[in-house]
Amino acid sequence: MSEQVTSAEAVRVRFCPSPTGNPHVGMIRTALFNWAFARHTGGTFVFRIEDTDSARDSEESYNALLDSLRWLGLDWDEGPEVGGEYGPYRQSDRLPVYTEVAKRLSDGGFAYHCYCSSDELEERRELAKSEGRTPGYDGKCRDLSHDQVEAYEDEGRDPVLRFRMPDRDFEWDDLVRGSITFGAEHVPDYVLVRGNGEPLYPLVNPVDDALMRITHVLRGEDLLSSTPRQIALYEALAAIGVSDGTTPRFGHLPYVMGAGNRKLSKRDPESSLLMYRETGYLPEALLNYLALLGWSMGDDQEFFSKEQMAEVFTLERVNQNPARFDLKKCTAINGDWIRSLAPAELVQRIIPFLIAKNLVPRPPTAQQLAILEVAAPLIQERMENLSQSVDMLAFLLLPPERFVVDEADRGVLGVEAAPTLTAARSVLAELPHWKTDAIHEALRLALVDGLDLKPKLAFTPLRVAITGRRISPPLFESMEILGKSVCLARLDAAIGGG
Repeated sequence: MSEQVTSAEAVRVRFCPSPTGNPHVGMIRTALFNWAFARHTGGTFVFRIEDTDSARDSEESYNALLDSLRWLGLDWDEGPEVGGEYGPYRQSDRLPVYTEVAKRLSDGGFAYHCYCSSDELEERRELAKSEGRTPGYDGKCRDLSHDQVEAYEDEGRDPVLRFRMPDRDFEWDDLVRGSITFGAEHVPDYVLVRGNGEPLYPLVNPVDDALMRITHVLRGEDLLSSTPRQIALYEALAAIGVSDGTTPRFGHLPYVMGAGNRKLSKRDPESSLLMYRETGYLPEALLNYLALLGWSMGDDQEFFSKEQMAEVFTLERVNQNPARFDLKKCTAINGDWIRSLAPAELVQRIIPFLIAKNLVPRPPTAQQLAILEVAAPLIQERMENLSQSVDMLAFLLLPPERFVVDEADRGVLGVEAAPTLTAARSVLAELPHWKTDAIHEALRLALVDGLDLKPKLAFTPLRVAITGRRISPPLFESMEILGKSVCLARLDAAIGGG
C-alpha cells in the first residue's frame, strides 16, 4: 500500500456534503483530512454540494455548511463563492449533465430500465433470504423483450434506470485499508435515476468526480461497500467518453464512535458542530481534536494547529480502527487552546458571547474593553469554553440595577455574615490606595487577624457580596477592577440585605 503522489499527478480531492440538517463533527473530520491532504501535497481542495435530493435538502443547511467551513478556516480552492473551471459546484445546477450522462449510459448498454415495483422487489428479496441467497436485485429486468417493456408501460409503470454491474469481482488498493476485494454476488445492479427522473447519489457522485478530475477520494468507512459500484461506473464513463479513463484512488477513514460503542450519529448531542460553536469551543481546538480521531501527528504530540497538521499529513498515519469521540478530551484540548491565546485575542473571542447576553453593546465601550483586557487573564486559566466567560465576568460589567447575588449563594450573606462585611466595609472605606495588594493586606488584617477568622470564613461572604457568587475570578484583583465606590456600594447592599 502506498499513497505516494508523483510529480505528474496534481492532487485533487473533494468534500461533498449534502445540505440536510446541521453539520456534524464526523462530516467535518472528513473535510479536515481532505483539506490537510490537499495542502500537504500542494493539491486542490474542491468543495462541492450534493443537493439533488429535493425532499431533504434546504438552503438553510447549504448556508450553514459554507458558514461552518469559513468559521473553521477550512478554505477551499474551488466551489461555491470561489468558482473554478469545473463548475457549477452545486449538483442542483448540474441536472442537465446527469440527464445526458444517464442517456449515454443507457444507449451504450451500461444501464437499463427496471419496471419492478417496490412490493415486487421486497417480495423477491425476502425469498432470496429464505433460500439462503444473497439479497439484492436479481436482474429481472436486465434483458426485457420489446413486448415486455410495452406491457409494463401500458400498466403505467415509471421505470428506474439501473446500472448493469459487470459479472466479476472487484479489487482495489485502499489508501487506508490496503487490498480489498468484493465478490460479484455482493454488488448487484443498482439504481442511477428514480422513476421521476431524479438522479441519485450513485450516479451524480462519480460523474462529478470524473468531470472535475478528482484524483483521490477520502471518505468515511460507511461508504466502503459502494466503492465497487463507483469503480464499475468510472469504467463505463470512460467507455462513453465522459471521463479520461482515470479512476480516483480511494481511502476510507475509520468510523467515529459515540456512546455505547456505536457509530456517532446526527442524533447524538456531541455530534452537532453548532453545539460546539454556540458553547464556545475554538475552531482551532475542535479541528485539533478531530484530527486525533483516526490520525496521529507522531511523537505523542496532541496539541497542534491545522497548519502544523497539513505540514506532516500522510495517509499512512491514518488508523484503520474506529476512533471514539471523547467529549471530556475534546473539552480539555479546548481549554489548552484558550490558555494559549494572548489576552487581547481572548477578549476578542469572548466579546460575541457577552454581546449575546446583553452584557456589552456592539461594539463594547472603551471602558468595557479596558475592563476585559485586565480581567481576561484572571479567568483564562479557569475556562474550558468561551461561554463560561459570561458567568465569570458578568459582575464586572453589570450596572448597579442589574447586579444581583446568585440565589444559590444568597444564604452566605445571612445575619452571621454582617460583622464580617461591616468590618470589611469599614477598613476598605479608609484605604488610600485601591490596589490588589493593598486590598488584600487590609482585609487580612481586619478579618483574619482582627476577627480571628479563617480565610475561608473571612472572604467567602465578601466574595459573594462583591461578585454575587461563591466561585469567581480572584477576589482582590476583581475588586481593584471594579473600583472602590462600586465595591463599597455592593457591601452596603449586602449589609442592608439588599
